[in-house]
Amino acid sequence: MGGLTEEQIAQFGLTVGVGGFILYMVFIIVQLARESKAGRFGTFVLFLVLGFGLLGFVAKNVIAWLLNI
Repeated sequence: MGGLTEEQIAQFGLTVGVGGFILYMVFIIVQLARESKAGRFGTFVLFLVLGFGLLGFVAKNVIAWLLNI
């Protein structure tokens, strides 16, 4: 398929797919904060707690890239 290997296609799909999913999750957190009228501190807490899992996933990929795993 266009001279790409299965591994390259899978890596591209993972990068774009998970990146899109992360952006969508940020959108959901913003909507949740807006609809619940959380205020500044409540919005911070929502991003801290709900965004922590997303941050962990991104950190895992960055660490693997830095260690060339």
